[in-house]
Amino acid sequence: MAERFGVAPRGAVAVARNAATTSQRATRARPRSHNRQEVLLAAAARVFNDKGYALTTMRDIAAASGMTAGSIYYHYAAKSDLLLAVYSEGVRRIGAVFDDAATRPGEPWTRVERCLTAHLEMMLGATPGTAPFATVFVKVQPHDFPPEHRAALVALRHAYEARFRALIAQLPLRRGVDRSLLRLQLLGALNHVPLWYRGGGPKSPAAIARAMTRHLRVALQTPAEE
Repeated sequence: MAERFGVAPRGAVAVARNAATTSQRATRARPRSHNRQEVLLAAAARVFNDKGYALTTMRDIAAASGMTAGSIYYHYAAKSDLLLAVYSEGVRRIGAVFDDAATRPGEPWTRVERCLTAHLEMMLGATPGTAPFATVFVKVQPHDFPPEHRAALVALRHAYEARFRALIAQLPLRRGVDRSLLRLQLLGALNHVPLWYRGGGPKSPAAIARAMTRHLRVALQTPAEE
Protein backbone atom coordinates (compact mmCIF):
# COMPACT_ATOMS: atom_id res chain seq x y z
CA MET A 1 0.00 0.00 0.00
CA ALA A 2 1.36 3.42 -0.90
CA GLU A 3 2.43 5.62 1.98
CA ARG A 4 0.58 8.84 2.64
CA PHE A 5 2.35 11.97 1.48
CA GLY A 6 4.85 13.21 4.03
CA VAL A 7 4.62 10.11 6.18
CA ALA A 8 7.77 8.04 6.66
CA PRO A 9 7.82 4.38 7.70
CA ARG A 10 7.10 3.96 11.43
CA GLY A 11 10.60 2.79 12.23
CA ALA A 12 12.14 5.79 10.51
CA VAL A 13 9.75 8.14 12.27
CA ALA A 14 10.67 6.72 15.66
CA VAL A 15 14.41 6.98 15.04
CA ALA A 16 14.04 10.45 13.53
CA ARG A 17 12.14 11.60 16.61
CA ASN A 18 14.87 10.15 18.79
CA ALA A 19 17.39 12.06 16.67
CA ALA A 20 15.57 15.32 17.27
CA THR A 21 15.42 14.59 20.99
CA THR A 22 19.14 13.77 21.10
CA SER A 23 20.03 16.96 19.25
CA GLN A 24 18.15 18.99 21.85
CA ARG A 25 19.62 17.39 24.97
CA ALA A 26 22.69 19.60 25.04
CA THR A 27 20.49 22.69 24.98
CA ARG A 28 18.35 21.65 27.97
CA ALA A 29 21.02 21.46 30.63
CA ARG A 30 21.32 25.23 31.13
CA PRO A 31 19.27 28.25 30.03
CA ARG A 32 20.61 29.90 26.88
CA SER A 33 19.71 32.40 24.17
CA HIS A 34 17.45 31.08 21.41
CA ASN A 35 18.88 33.66 19.00
CA ARG A 36 22.43 32.52 19.63
CA GLN A 37 21.31 28.95 19.05
CA GLU A 38 19.90 29.92 15.65
CA VAL A 39 23.07 31.81 14.72
CA LEU A 40 25.21 28.83 15.72
CA LEU A 41 23.17 26.31 13.72
CA ALA A 42 23.11 28.56 10.65
CA ALA A 43 26.88 29.03 10.85
CA ALA A 44 27.48 25.30 11.29
CA ALA A 45 25.26 24.55 8.29
CA ARG A 46 27.27 26.95 6.11
CA VAL A 47 30.62 25.53 7.20
CA PHE A 48 29.53 21.89 6.80
CA ASN A 49 28.44 22.75 3.27
CA ASP A 50 31.61 24.64 2.42
CA LYS A 51 34.17 22.24 3.89
CA GLY A 52 32.34 18.95 4.45
CA TYR A 53 31.89 17.33 7.83
CA ALA A 54 35.29 15.66 8.10
CA LEU A 55 37.32 18.81 7.40
CA THR A 56 35.21 21.13 9.53
CA THR A 57 36.58 22.03 12.96
CA MET A 58 34.88 23.65 15.91
CA ARG A 59 37.23 26.61 15.36
CA ASP A 60 35.80 26.99 11.84
CA ILE A 61 32.27 27.06 13.21
CA ALA A 62 33.31 29.46 15.97
CA ALA A 63 34.76 31.86 13.40
CA ALA A 64 31.65 31.65 11.22
CA SER A 65 29.29 32.21 14.15
CA GLY A 66 31.26 34.93 15.91
CA MET A 67 31.42 32.75 19.01
CA THR A 68 34.37 31.25 20.83
CA ALA A 69 34.98 27.51 20.62
CA GLY A 70 34.32 27.33 24.37
CA SER A 71 30.92 28.96 23.86
CA ILE A 72 30.02 26.37 21.26
CA TYR A 73 30.89 23.54 23.63
CA TYR A 74 28.52 25.16 26.10
CA HIS A 75 25.74 24.45 23.60
CA TYR A 76 26.99 21.20 22.04
CA ALA A 77 29.42 18.67 23.47
CA ALA A 78 30.85 17.61 20.10
CA LYS A 79 30.93 18.44 16.40
CA SER A 80 28.80 15.37 15.71
CA ASP A 81 26.04 16.78 17.94
CA LEU A 82 26.05 19.94 15.85
CA LEU A 83 25.77 17.92 12.66
CA LEU A 84 22.76 16.05 14.03
CA ALA A 85 21.10 19.32 15.01
CA VAL A 86 21.75 20.89 11.59
CA TYR A 87 20.56 17.79 9.76
CA SER A 88 17.40 17.61 11.88
CA GLU A 89 16.63 21.25 11.16
CA GLY A 90 17.24 20.71 7.45
CA VAL A 91 14.80 17.80 7.35
CA ARG A 92 12.23 19.83 9.27
CA ARG A 93 12.45 22.79 6.90
CA ILE A 94 12.53 20.99 3.57
CA GLY A 95 9.99 18.40 4.75
CA ALA A 96 7.51 21.13 5.68
CA VAL A 97 7.54 22.78 2.24
CA PHE A 98 7.42 19.39 0.50
CA ASP A 99 4.39 18.32 2.54
CA ASP A 100 2.60 21.57 1.74
CA ALA A 101 3.21 21.06 -1.99
CA ALA A 102 2.22 17.38 -1.90
CA THR A 103 -1.05 17.76 -0.02
CA ARG A 104 -2.55 20.62 -2.03
CA PRO A 105 -5.22 19.53 -4.56
CA GLY A 106 -4.15 18.47 -8.04
CA GLU A 107 -3.57 15.47 -10.24
CA PRO A 108 -0.43 13.37 -9.63
CA TRP A 109 1.81 15.03 -12.22
CA THR A 110 0.85 18.47 -10.93
CA ARG A 111 1.82 17.41 -7.41
CA VAL A 112 5.14 16.10 -8.72
CA GLU A 113 5.94 19.44 -10.35
CA ARG A 114 5.01 21.33 -7.18
CA CYS A 115 7.13 19.06 -5.00
CA LEU A 116 10.15 19.26 -7.30
CA THR A 117 9.81 23.03 -7.30
CA ALA A 118 9.63 23.11 -3.50
CA HIS A 119 12.70 20.87 -3.19
CA LEU A 120 14.73 22.95 -5.62
CA GLU A 121 13.72 26.25 -4.11
CA MET A 122 14.91 25.06 -0.72
CA MET A 123 18.15 23.70 -2.14
CA LEU A 124 18.84 26.86 -4.13
CA GLY A 125 18.00 29.34 -1.39
CA ALA A 126 14.74 30.88 -2.60
CA THR A 127 14.05 31.51 1.10
CA PRO A 128 17.03 33.33 2.68
CA GLY A 129 19.12 31.12 4.93
CA THR A 130 17.48 27.81 3.99
CA ALA A 131 19.92 26.48 1.40
CA PRO A 132 22.78 25.57 3.79
CA PHE A 133 20.42 23.45 5.90
CA ALA A 134 18.83 21.76 2.88
CA THR A 135 22.06 21.05 1.01
CA VAL A 136 23.61 19.26 3.97
CA PHE A 137 21.77 16.31 2.34
CA VAL A 138 24.14 16.61 -0.63
CA LYS A 139 27.39 17.71 0.98
CA VAL A 140 27.38 15.28 3.92
CA GLN A 141 26.93 11.74 2.68
CA PRO A 142 26.17 8.63 4.79
CA HIS A 143 29.78 7.44 4.66
CA ASP A 144 30.71 10.68 6.48
CA PHE A 145 28.19 10.20 9.28
CA PRO A 146 29.83 9.98 12.73
CA PRO A 147 29.31 6.52 14.25
CA GLU A 148 27.57 7.80 17.38
CA HIS A 149 24.77 9.40 15.34
CA ARG A 150 24.83 7.29 12.19
CA ALA A 151 21.52 5.49 12.85
CA ALA A 152 19.73 8.75 13.65
CA LEU A 153 21.11 10.56 10.59
CA VAL A 154 20.25 7.68 8.25
CA ALA A 155 16.72 7.62 9.67
CA LEU A 156 16.33 11.36 9.05
CA ARG A 157 17.50 10.91 5.47
CA HIS A 158 15.10 7.99 4.93
CA ALA A 159 12.22 9.94 6.47
CA TYR A 160 12.61 12.63 3.84
CA GLU A 161 13.18 10.25 0.93
CA ALA A 162 10.00 8.38 1.93
CA ARG A 163 8.08 11.42 0.75
CA PHE A 164 9.38 10.87 -2.77
CA ARG A 165 8.48 7.20 -2.55
CA ALA A 166 4.88 8.12 -1.74
CA LEU A 167 4.80 10.76 -4.47
CA ILE A 168 6.03 8.39 -7.18
CA ALA A 169 3.70 5.61 -6.00
CA GLN A 170 0.75 7.75 -7.11
CA LEU A 171 1.96 8.26 -10.69
CA PRO A 172 0.30 6.43 -13.62
CA LEU A 173 3.49 4.91 -15.04
CA ARG A 174 4.03 2.38 -17.80
CA ARG A 175 4.14 -1.26 -16.80
CA GLY A 176 7.62 -2.39 -15.86
CA VAL A 177 8.89 0.98 -14.62
CA ASP A 178 11.09 0.45 -11.57
CA ARG A 179 9.66 3.05 -9.19
CA SER A 180 12.41 2.55 -6.64
CA LEU A 181 15.13 3.20 -9.20
CA LEU A 182 13.15 6.13 -10.59
CA ARG A 183 13.05 7.68 -7.13
CA LEU A 184 16.80 7.36 -6.72
CA GLN A 185 17.47 8.77 -10.19
CA LEU A 186 15.15 11.70 -9.56
CA LEU A 187 16.72 12.53 -6.22
CA GLY A 188 20.17 12.31 -7.74
CA ALA A 189 19.23 14.70 -10.55
CA LEU A 190 17.59 17.16 -8.16
CA ASN A 191 20.46 17.15 -5.69
CA HIS A 192 22.97 17.75 -8.47
CA VAL A 193 21.29 21.00 -9.55
CA PRO A 194 23.05 23.20 -6.93
CA LEU A 195 26.38 22.15 -8.45
CA TRP A 196 25.60 23.78 -11.82
CA TYR A 197 22.79 26.24 -11.14
CA ARG A 198 23.51 29.94 -11.48
CA GLY A 199 21.04 32.40 -9.99
CA GLY A 200 19.70 34.98 -12.39
CA GLY A 201 20.01 32.64 -15.36
CA PRO A 202 17.27 31.78 -17.84
CA LYS A 203 15.99 28.82 -15.80
CA SER A 204 14.29 29.38 -12.46
CA PRO A 205 13.80 26.52 -9.97
CA ALA A 206 10.15 26.34 -11.08
CA ALA A 207 11.17 26.17 -14.75
CA ILE A 208 13.65 23.38 -14.05
CA ALA A 209 11.02 21.43 -12.09
CA ARG A 210 8.49 21.92 -14.89
CA ALA A 211 10.93 20.60 -17.51
CA MET A 212 11.94 17.60 -15.39
CA THR A 213 8.29 16.71 -14.80
CA ARG A 214 7.49 17.01 -18.48
CA HIS A 215 10.40 14.75 -19.43
CA LEU A 216 9.27 12.10 -16.94
CA ARG A 217 5.68 12.29 -18.09
CA VAL A 218 6.47 11.96 -21.78
CA ALA A 219 8.82 9.04 -21.21
CA LEU A 220 7.05 7.10 -18.48
CA GLN A 221 3.32 7.79 -18.32
CA THR A 222 0.88 5.03 -19.21
CA PRO A 223 -0.39 4.95 -22.80
CA ALA A 224 -3.86 5.90 -21.56
CA GLU A 225 -2.44 9.20 -20.36
CA GLU A 226 -0.93 10.09 -23.74
